[in-house]
Amino acid sequence: MTENQYPSSPLQTLSRREITELVRSQLAALLDQGDLQGAKAILVPVQPADIAEAIEGLPEAMQAIAFRLLSKDEATEVYEHLDSSVQQALLEEFRRQEVLDIIENMSPDDRARLLDELPAKVVRRLRAQLSPAEWQSTALLMGYEPGTAGRIMTPEYISLKENMTVSQTLERIRNLAPVTEIIYYLYVTDVARQLKGIVSLRDLVIAQPDRIVGELMTRDVVFVHTDTDQEEVARLIQRYDFLAIPVVDSEQRLVGIITVDDVIDILEQETTEDIYALGGVQSEGDNYFQTNLLTVARRRVVWLFVLLITNTVTGTIIKSQQDILQQVVVLAAFIPLLTGTGGNVGAQSSTVVIRGMNTEEIRLLGPLQVVWREAIAGGLLGGILGSIATVWGFFLQGNLAVAFSVGISLMAISILASVSGSALPFLFRALKLDPALMSAPFITTAVDVLGVLIYFTIARLVLQL
Repeated sequence: MTENQYPSSPLQTLSRREITELVRSQLAALLDQGDLQGAKAILVPVQPADIAEAIEGLPEAMQAIAFRLLSKDEATEVYEHLDSSVQQALLEEFRRQEVLDIIENMSPDDRARLLDELPAKVVRRLRAQLSPAEWQSTALLMGYEPGTAGRIMTPEYISLKENMTVSQTLERIRNLAPVTEIIYYLYVTDVARQLKGIVSLRDLVIAQPDRIVGELMTRDVVFVHTDTDQEEVARLIQRYDFLAIPVVDSEQRLVGIITVDDVIDILEQETTEDIYALGGVQSEGDNYFQTNLLTVARRRVVWLFVLLITNTVTGTIIKSQQDILQQVVVLAAFIPLLTGTGGNVGAQSSTVVIRGMNTEEIRLLGPLQVVWREAIAGGLLGGILGSIATVWGFFLQGNLAVAFSVGISLMAISILASVSGSALPFLFRALKLDPALMSAPFITTAVDVLGVLIYFTIARLVLQL
């Protein structure tokens, strides 16, 4: 049988989602039947990340049973992939020694992330039981501010000296590989642990055994400081296509590295927070769909209350225009069209500007240029939509003056919405506020309140009332 004739594993023909669902359903069925050996067997060819997702989909009563089927080494890796709420639930189910075995074998950055999310009482108990070395490596990371490079880095890396030969370096890699996060990048430091250069495993493998590391290393190293924001770290790794980036302290001493897998988690977390914020939902980093419903309501009610007040103000303005509405009742029919369209235009502008801020796509443009560009776009959109609204308004009502008022108002409101949607994110960023969270309700306020005023002002002028 030739190499290409070997039958492939059934799992290789399935998508990741199909694999997870298949494993989850079979695991649940076997556990329900009490067939622990069968359940253990189906987990053997499955990747840890897929096992974790399958366990998360099981009923709570089965999660701990399924997790205990894993070997000690595999259990730690699977545990690191689990959602924080499942991690905490499993800790309550395990015996003390099982907990220690899992937590001590976790990498320091994953352990610090877990302890961040556990209740203080549980953390104190675990701290007393962890070995001094494990606790010291974790406490080092927890001493840095959340959201910084120092908080998400791992101290498990391989450092070299310039005078080491290639053969000595390869031997060092063999010895340290089991306890380090990554071996593809090796970092060169001096006696004071200051970062001097970097050398790749590829360069070492193809070099002669008697070559010196100092001759192979790259001295121009891209690095971050312990207080660098995690989003900036993610942008650097994405920009330079790194597998990892070194982290140094204020004295340029190498204290850790951040790997690309951690950056992927950061990007997902930051994107989720921004999307929630754009929808007016406060996020604290946990899984929204596994959060208590009372907590969900508390987080969502804040901006809904702001919008409720806004609508009350809009209603008051409409009420103050009763004289013109009594004369031309049909004007009221177009208010939802105008405010709804304006809100949509404003939301589009704020979305592209906030996204541009996060990706730094607008770093070469100043705020004024961005706002001016969006104002022109708003004018073009308003002209197109206003023309359509004028024709449609005349077709529905047969009143050219009313239709003309609607068209002009829609164009003015579109410009207002575009300017508001693009300018407010810059304003809130300058005030050290989250543009994504703050922009949406204020854009709605501007469009609803000012839009209605613009509409009735233009209608009075056109209808000469």
